[in-house]
Amino acid sequence: MTIDPDPLRSQALAFATGAEKGGKYLQNLSSRAVCADKANIANLRFPLPDNGMRPDDVLDLIESAGANGSVASAAGRYFGYVIGGSLPAASGARAMLSAWDQCANADTGPSVVAMESTAIDWVTGLLDLPPQVEGCFTTGATMANLTLLATARDRQLDRLGHARGKGLIGAPALRVVASAEIHATVLKSLRMIGLGSDNIEFVPTDAQGRMRAELLPDLDASCIVLTQAGNVCTGASDPFDQIAGKCEAAGAWLHVDGAFGLWARISDKIGNRLTGLERADSWVVDAHKTLNAPYDSGIALCKHPEEMRASMAIGAGYLPAVDPTPADLAPEFSRAARGAETWAALLSLGQTGLKDMVNRFHSHALDVAKGLRALGFEIPHDVAFNQVFATLPGREDACAEITAHVQNSGEAWFGPATWQGRKGFRISVSNWATTPQDIDRLIGAVRAALANTQR
Repeated sequence: MTIDPDPLRSQALAFATGAEKGGKYLQNLSSRAVCADKANIANLRFPLPDNGMRPDDVLDLIESAGANGSVASAAGRYFGYVIGGSLPAASGARAMLSAWDQCANADTGPSVVAMESTAIDWVTGLLDLPPQVEGCFTTGATMANLTLLATARDRQLDRLGHARGKGLIGAPALRVVASAEIHATVLKSLRMIGLGSDNIEFVPTDAQGRMRAELLPDLDASCIVLTQAGNVCTGASDPFDQIAGKCEAAGAWLHVDGAFGLWARISDKIGNRLTGLERADSWVVDAHKTLNAPYDSGIALCKHPEEMRASMAIGAGYLPAVDPTPADLAPEFSRAARGAETWAALLSLGQTGLKDMVNRFHSHALDVAKGLRALGFEIPHDVAFNQVFATLPGREDACAEITAHVQNSGEAWFGPATWQGRKGFRISVSNWATTPQDIDRLIGAVRAALANTQR
């Protein structure tokens, strides 16, 4: 690679070319198939050449071989895995911040840290959490759960007389109590912090997928209780008020995994279903799901920030004493300024715009359920937020074929699912760009797929 006499000019030109190609990609998404065309992906796999390519040639190759090989999840007809799109201001911020190339620490990126800390304040205010709550940005809900569960582990062990510095060797046993339908990434986080997932005391759920608080075991100060805001199939949230009362009386730590569902809290229509949420000790929410910030952006929020710092902060002789800094609360020390993109997303929406978007997701989900019922599908739950699980009475096995037909049609994309022993598919409405016309196209694609299975 030859160094340009004006290297930053060269970088600026490549940056502009990449942004132009990205804009072209977005403008074509509404008319292309949602599924990926993998025909040219092999062109991205080859031995690394001896001599480097020009930046323009690299970008041309990415565009020609990779653009159609992407899933059009940024468009309004993608309904899988609760993957939102990216709001215009947040997407633009991503582009601009890529040029800044800031490391999100107080002494290496003061302006982006100011945006991050402000975004945390905005989020805690929007969710009506206690004023002492602080938090950090992570790559996603998995790392946010890991951060907070490690903090919970350390705090509970310390209360039992086992200090943080001792690790888990010789530590007293902790009890993990969880909803029977807790998300798999929470279980992964437990394994990564050394608590394991084989000895969890699972609490049965009701017909909506909510933890049955009356079936909680007797709790004590060794307990970490795992609940969720937003069941992945039904969107339902656990009864936090009832659970919190039992946790507070026993000295147990109450954690809420609300990757997408926590945002329902701000709705004037469905927010009351999350009453008591503020009584928890920690909360997880993603910005790259319901909020539609770019990937990746998880948020870990804690009512006991001093405990979080005790578990996460590091120090070194070459590091200045800067306070506060995001690295004191997060697993990562060096990372991109993902929180600044969340700041941009929130600022572009405002409180009213965010509430309207959340309500729109719920309204779209209600329309999806209505359209599917008209085709003969059963929705065996209330539409609590933006999730719809559908099955076909008497023909549950046909749901996999219907799902594959819709995916292959390119009209829409959603995935198969099983819930409480029933086979079906799950539709997640979480993209700001989804329109009523996109919902009509989705229902039309399911109608065509259903007709195809009946031949």
